Amino acid sequence: MAAAALRPAILRRIRLSPSPSLPIAAASAAASHPHALARWLARPMSSHDAHLTREEVVDRVLDIIKSHPKVDSSKVTPEAHFEKDLGLDSLDTVEVVMAIEEEFKLEIPDKEADKIDSLPLAIEYVANHPMAG
Repeated sequence: MAAAALRPAILRRIRLSPSPSLPIAAASAAASHPHALARWLARPMSSHDAHLTREEVVDRVLDIIKSHPKVDSSKVTPEAHFEKDLGLDSLDTVEVVMAIEEEFKLEIPDKEADKIDSLPLAIEYVANHPMAG
């Protein structure tokens, strides 16, 4: 059974409404408390609860760009274009996108990564990504 279908099937079976999440460490204790496991399974699955603010994203992306060896940090602004304003070539841009992936623990698909050629686009992508951390 697919994972997406498994959760609703379990929830229908145990018939509990969503409740606050149970820490994963407590899942082992759930064997003796089946309702605790049911509450944990019924928790909201969204990562939006702890999502980064736009200001946090801007600050962290600016720090990534400023730390790149070929960038003059005095030229870095939230509106800067990688090539036109910062003098980065396509290889440098790939390195920047990889650094953003590493910083925010994301995997940016190649099609999307190819479109990121400026700080506004990088900031927008990360700020709108539900799994950015």
